[in-house]
Amino acid sequence: MRVKVDAEKCQGHNRCFSLAVELFDVDDYGYATEIGDGEVPPDLEDKARLAAANCPEFAITLEE
Repeated sequence: MRVKVDAEKCQGHNRCFSLAVELFDVDDYGYATEIGDGEVPPDLEDKARLAAANCPEFAITLEE
């Protein structure tokens, strides 16, 4: 699984970051980005789904 943050949609709520610090980072302007290439280890897939479900802007996509 991979996570991807759409920079055009992200409004900086950072719910994803607070729910899954292992998968997301925040840039200098407060917008979320995926860490590295967005690869999600199997043990963090539930956190990735939770982060995507909690994004009010629907800026996170999951590729399974």
